[in-house]
Amino acid sequence: MYFKRIVVKVGTNVLTKENGDIDLAFLEKLVAQIATLKNKGHEIVLVSSGAVGAGRNQLKLPDKLHQVTRRQLYSAIGQVKLMTFYQEALVKFDLFCAQVLATKEDFRDRDHYINMKRCLLALLRDNIIPIVNENDVISISELMFTDNDELAGLMAGIINAEALIILSNVDGLKKRDGSLISQVEADDQSVYEHITSARSSFGRGGMHTKVRICQQAAKLGIQAFIANGKNSNILDIVTQKSTRHTHFIAKKNRSGLKKWIAYNEGEAQGKVFVNQGAIDRLTDDSKVASLLPVGITRIEGEFKKGDLIQIHGEIHGNVGIGVAAYSSKKLTQLIGSQGSKAFVHYDYLLIH
Repeated sequence: MYFKRIVVKVGTNVLTKENGDIDLAFLEKLVAQIATLKNKGHEIVLVSSGAVGAGRNQLKLPDKLHQVTRRQLYSAIGQVKLMTFYQEALVKFDLFCAQVLATKEDFRDRDHYINMKRCLLALLRDNIIPIVNENDVISISELMFTDNDELAGLMAGIINAEALIILSNVDGLKKRDGSLISQVEADDQSVYEHITSARSSFGRGGMHTKVRICQQAAKLGIQAFIANGKNSNILDIVTQKSTRHTHFIAKKNRSGLKKWIAYNEGEAQGKVFVNQGAIDRLTDDSKVASLLPVGITRIEGEFKKGDLIQIHGEIHGNVGIGVAAYSSKKLTQLIGSQGSKAFVHYDYLLIH
């Protein structure tokens, strides 16, 4: 396979030694692989954990310090160290690194989202590797990413990446008998029965999060992979077939706007309920259909024009999400009426 634009995520357990120190030998090998891909014309964004680990080995903090404050301090110190490691490794290949720190708020606000996208695309055009991490210094617990797997999925969506590669310390998703699952369909929920509840030693996430993020990316048209970052030249999976990873097979590619809608579904401000006729039209892949007031039976919550709205069937549950063309107050006056403009236009509508 050949992918022009790729997001690579490396986790703490891959990037560090058993004692928590950054594994510089591994980091240099990873950078060498990225440099090779860059020289072949690939555009690479690296989502890298490791800042908290790097900071932990630089400074001893009081045991009584609040956990969030401790993480903030370690991250603030460690991020500088981590970026120094990457810069020293990249300069050997005549490449620069660019630090990109993000919070969930950067993805929720559409203006911030577009601004970040423009910056990232500008960086990709030059001899630069954007290195992305969560801004732990200002993140609060309620607004933290599940882990950097979630951030990597968001990055893949924002730059319209063709591939998302999550480097773990295992070959991929395995069955309970230990055999590797080499391919997973985007909608296959049966794979979750093979996942244990174990989390990584230093990171916040686990295999459940990785699978969820990869399936979400695949649903949006991004080929996604979980692979063992410790294997030699593992990034060759972008150009060569290999069975030593799990590939989440992408569905039809979605627009950048619909990717933003999908990743912000949890921010929906209200619900509209639709009749069976509307569901049939909206879920018919052979047709391009918008949601009209005539198909809406009732609404829940108050919302404004431009808010994200969940779309539900009375029996089917959540069938999609979209951007409201007008407020709940106005929609209340138009429920069931014909001849009104679309409440959610097709271009702003994502059906599950």
